[in-house]
Amino acid sequence: MPNSAFFDYLLLEKKYSAHTITAYKADLKEFAVFIKLVYDQDDLLEVNYAQIRNWIVQLSESGVTNRTINRKISTLKTFYRFLLKTKQLEASPLVKHKALKTSRKVQIPFSEDEIVRVLENIDTSTWEGLRDRFMVELFYSTGIRRAEMINIKIQDLDLETGNLKVLGKRNKERYIPLIKSVIETARLYIDHRKKAGDLIYDDFLFLTTNGDKIYESFVYRVINNYFSKVSGKLKKSPHILRHSFATHLLNQGANLNAVKELLGHSSLAATQVYTHNSIAELSKIHQQAHPRNNKK
Repeated sequence: MPNSAFFDYLLLEKKYSAHTITAYKADLKEFAVFIKLVYDQDDLLEVNYAQIRNWIVQLSESGVTNRTINRKISTLKTFYRFLLKTKQLEASPLVKHKALKTSRKVQIPFSEDEIVRVLENIDTSTWEGLRDRFMVELFYSTGIRRAEMINIKIQDLDLETGNLKVLGKRNKERYIPLIKSVIETARLYIDHRKKAGDLIYDDFLFLTTNGDKIYESFVYRVINNYFSKVSGKLKKSPHILRHSFATHLLNQGANLNAVKELLGHSSLAATQVYTHNSIAELSKIHQQAHPRNNKK
């Protein structure tokens, strides 16, 4: 198993999140176990590509998807690049590896009507209801990630200027403007938080009923619960709200670069996966409006 220097490198230089580093540790441990069991080999510096290829075959035969296999191999690539960088290795065994082909999953966003219906159906007479409505509104109006929402602190929310500071991947900060309706909901929510007594002393913006910091499965349950009542779509997760935010902005003519900045993407390629629905919308408008299609 690689020494702690590699994980320090991921944390301090690459600025990966604790969640990502945990996943890297799991992938490397799994690979190290495979190498030990199959080849009775302990040193990952001595691994060759044939051994890695056999691991890929074993994973595939075990039913692991190509997408997951590519992620595991990406972990190995990062590890061997680190060994090259620190001069522990002269050549990576993965230098000629090509990623396995994967089919891109089409994420179907919520419709604007579904989002309106969810917001109308949330009972905001309680502190918890206000919190849930604020979460839905914030997801849809800013496109932030679930982990980003969980870690928002009260001081990150500036209602006077209407800006939200978000700590994204690799600890990159970005500021997102808030629309008027979200600012109004935020004020109501914070007022109710103050009336909730001890909850006001917690730094984090969103808390459970018990006053604890919210967590990933909690956020998923909140979103899934409300949208299951109005939507028949297969996936009803916080990420679909993020996808809806991007798709609806692009459908309204927003600049792709602007959406990229709001989402916190490092490249346009990452943002372009959200454009397929915009293209579909353009096609629909084109088919309905083009003069040649309107001939009787």
